[in-house]
Amino acid sequence: MRIGLLTDGGYPYTTGEARLWCDRLVRGLARHEFDIFALSRSAEQEQQGLLALPPHVRQVRTAPLRAAPETHYTGRRRTERGYGRRERREFALHFGRLAASICSERADGDSFAEGLYGLASLAREHGGIAGELRSETAVRILEAACRTPGANRAVQAARVPDHLAFASLLERALRPLSLDWYGDDALGAVDLAHAASGGRAALPGLLAKRFCGVPLLVTEYGVQLRAQYLANAQLSVPVRALQAGFQRRLAAEVYGQAELVTPGNTHTRRWQERCGADRAKLRTVYPGMSADRFHAVGEGAYGGDPNTLVWVGRIEPAKDLIALLHAFAEVRKAEPEARLRLIAAPAEGPDAVTYLAHCRALAAQLFPDEAADAHAVGDNPVSFEEIGGPEAPEPADAYAAGSVVVLSSVVEGFPISLVEAMFCGRATVSTDTGAVVEVIGGTGLVVPPRNPRALADACVALLRDPERRSRLGAAARARALELFTVEQNLAAFRGIYLELMSHNPVHRENADETAAPQPFAHPAEAHVPGRWAAPTAARMPSNSPSSGPSWAGSPIAVLLQQRLEAEAEGAGA
Repeated sequence: MRIGLLTDGGYPYTTGEARLWCDRLVRGLARHEFDIFALSRSAEQEQQGLLALPPHVRQVRTAPLRAAPETHYTGRRRTERGYGRRERREFALHFGRLAASICSERADGDSFAEGLYGLASLAREHGGIAGELRSETAVRILEAACRTPGANRAVQAARVPDHLAFASLLERALRPLSLDWYGDDALGAVDLAHAASGGRAALPGLLAKRFCGVPLLVTEYGVQLRAQYLANAQLSVPVRALQAGFQRRLAAEVYGQAELVTPGNTHTRRWQERCGADRAKLRTVYPGMSADRFHAVGEGAYGGDPNTLVWVGRIEPAKDLIALLHAFAEVRKAEPEARLRLIAAPAEGPDAVTYLAHCRALAAQLFPDEAADAHAVGDNPVSFEEIGGPEAPEPADAYAAGSVVVLSSVVEGFPISLVEAMFCGRATVSTDTGAVVEVIGGTGLVVPPRNPRALADACVALLRDPERRSRLGAAARARALELFTVEQNLAAFRGIYLELMSHNPVHRENADETAAPQPFAHPAEAHVPGRWAAPTAARMPSNSPSSGPSWAGSPIAVLLQQRLEAEAEGAGA
């Protein structure tokens, strides 16, 4: 079958989110054909280029949405025509419905859908709507919607700068409406649209279903709505409220129109249910991670220092390294030989650099004597290292350095570092946040977040009990190999694709309107090896319809031909 894969800020670019799992999905399901429709987020990402794609990827359409709205995003130049009076009236009607739904306290999915699809139809028939979304008319409509009785209280406090700021954000979010992806040479030709995330990535899938009847599958390994809430923290309160209203309505529409939604864990699933997703449409599919690079560590080739705690992740406040350092200070009082290795990817951005400097200063303050005597590498009980450095060139080397892996986050989605530690057969101590409990499943110790004392007690308990560490590590590895491998992920999506296609006829090429629905684009008998599939029309039985399966030349066909000839001779006699 032919799959249209929809991505936002990742695959098939060499950098970005969802790049690895999408690449594994495409390469692992080589019997299907893929068309990739990618939204990019920055000029830097586009300059890095695309990955080398396998031959069963039929086409790649990219939309650099960071570009000026007047540029048509598939590489072809398209000038946005000025709207006439009639088109402007239609725009005002549809945008008014959309704005009223965003500002309203009560959920009004019908009004949001009417406005969204009305704007999409207008863009499809009369050219892109970016100019109208940036117009004074749009700002006035938005201002009126904010002051309507029944609007959100935070939205009612919006002023002109807030209206202008949100209008700019909304124009950027709705740019996919103006793409030329909804014809027979693009999404209209695929059998299934698979959005690799919710939010903006799923918006082309909504339009493909609306205009072309293409079924939609949505996969979310991180909650897009939650990510938007966190990303909007620097905006003013009215703009945050408007953004939240738009994202909630869009998420509800995506979940409502999707044939199936596949969250990556129960934590994500709960968010989706709160946003209106039908429980019957939800099916958890855990992310697929490569276990091969951790095989040697998991099989015991590297025992690790029994007195060393290891933390692996990104340097950011959500990881709460401050609590971990305070907890380790308590660990050192109970176990003076204990060490803590903090191994991370290079810090990116001023916030990460500042947070790392703060953590280093705290470590020097908590362990002043050790820091003063640290004349040689490794003398300090706390070390800050980078993946790719001399001590930890690969993630597997990082986990091999110690006997216990610690996760101290206060905010966490799907804990990738925890799964990697499980592949390595390491005992773990984690905070109860996000999907941690679901991932661990009783194979590690879990403590409350922001509780250094509980974190320290759990670490000390494992450092003092090697048999328990070994038992928990073996159980963790077995659980990870069962649930979180690439193979289980591919098997799940292989079955989901076939299930969805069994309920949705495919789009056949060169078929007229009178053609009957066909459950699969390429019937299974067309791929049977050997003489069974040899199309020898001259040897077909005379009473066989020409449109039947190509089984002429098979043993059954030969026997049937001989029997028909014998019956004909008997009738003649």
